[in-house]
Amino acid sequence: MLTLLEHIFLGIVQGLTEFLPISSTGHLVLFRSLFGLQEVGLLFDTMLHVGTLLAVFVVFWQEIAYVVTHPFSKLTRLLVVGTIPTAIIGVAFEDFFEQISTTGVTIGYEFLATGLILWGVESMRPGTRKLDQINYVDALIIGTLQGAAILPAISRSGLTIAGSLLRGIDRADAARFSFLLSLPAILGAAGLQAVKIAKEPLENAALIPMLIGTCAAALAGYFAIRWMISLISKGSMKGFAVYVWVIGALILVLQWLGIM
Repeated sequence: MLTLLEHIFLGIVQGLTEFLPISSTGHLVLFRSLFGLQEVGLLFDTMLHVGTLLAVFVVFWQEIAYVVTHPFSKLTRLLVVGTIPTAIIGVAFEDFFEQISTTGVTIGYEFLATGLILWGVESMRPGTRKLDQINYVDALIIGTLQGAAILPAISRSGLTIAGSLLRGIDRADAARFSFLLSLPAILGAAGLQAVKIAKEPLENAALIPMLIGTCAAALAGYFAIRWMISLISKGSMKGFAVYVWVIGALILVLQWLGIM
């Protein structure tokens, strides 16, 4: 069973890496391998998703309230259109992605690919289209990229922000749309896991440490979202590209040495 510190550590990792363009799943697979951590278990994994959901709700409560009170608005329709390809890819390839995540065989190459994507989009001229100028083709493309990011070390936020920038969307609004689009995706993933949990009796669930880990994920996620919006607006993601290249290269070396 995970210790309290391990619950907090994994919560912080999940919260930060869910919204920074460096892949949350890839880091969890990496840390489990390096530090010999146990599998987090379906319940705690679901609670970590709930923690990141809370972060999105707190930061974007005004946009979420608008979507709820205006179910037929353009923003609502864009989020629905963007979620459809994500859901199709997730359901169609669920078993395949779970197998890859469990083994972690490809995560080194996926980290390297994430770095190439981040570096590539940062070399482009910045776009000027605002959030209210996003169209359904944009949403469909960005949602498809979000679905492709189900691969463990392909960053969801990195790929969706990159897709938004490729479509000429303003940098700050690219980040905002990426995080808003993550809401139904995370909510859907947590819902599917909750259904699985309901079908299987839980044993020896350390609920207090799990709740503390969930709070850690929510707090880390909140600061990660705030920082990313500021960074995307004024800075560059090339530092993240270098970081995931180093991580990817390290993983490939460790796999070659038989350590992972």
